[in-house]
Amino acid sequence: MKTWLHKAAQALGGLLFITLFLVFVVQITARFGFNKPLAWSDEAAVILYVWIILWAAATMVPQREHVAFDLVWNLANARWRRVMQILGNALVGGLALVALPASWDYVRFMAREGTPVLGVPLMAVYVPFIVLLLAMVLRSLGQIVQALRGPMDSPMDIPASASLAGEISTKDMSGVAKL
Repeated sequence: MKTWLHKAAQALGGLLFITLFLVFVVQITARFGFNKPLAWSDEAAVILYVWIILWAAATMVPQREHVAFDLVWNLANARWRRVMQILGNALVGGLALVALPASWDYVRFMAREGTPVLGVPLMAVYVPFIVLLLAMVLRSLGQIVQALRGPMDSPMDIPASASLAGEISTKDMSGVAKL
């Protein structure tokens, strides 16, 4: 099932990116080819960009690809690494969980407002933020469970399956990730 979820998340992310690219092509053609800039293309590009960034962060980017500060981690023994892993993920997941109800209320409230040109309800623009918060909670829970099962050597050892819909990836000798 993770493979199906991972492929679906990647397909949606790819579809969003292709749509953004096509909007840029239309925008550039209209502006420079016909000297008629289109207001809707600017707005659509911004909305798609917000969706792509939040969707990718929530579902496609594995935990090990996020920025990590591991100076203290590298100095700690296995027991303290486990404690730091649990506390860090409890903090991140807990904050995301606490932020979820108020964020959802605000996103739902924004349904009454629309974007200036296309009239897209702002709720539809910001729903990916809710997905991101949910993904953070689920990732944090998964990492806490993993830490309780045993210590890890480095924050970079967190498997790609730690993403919401990820699967384990390996690197070949050239450093290129293979799925």
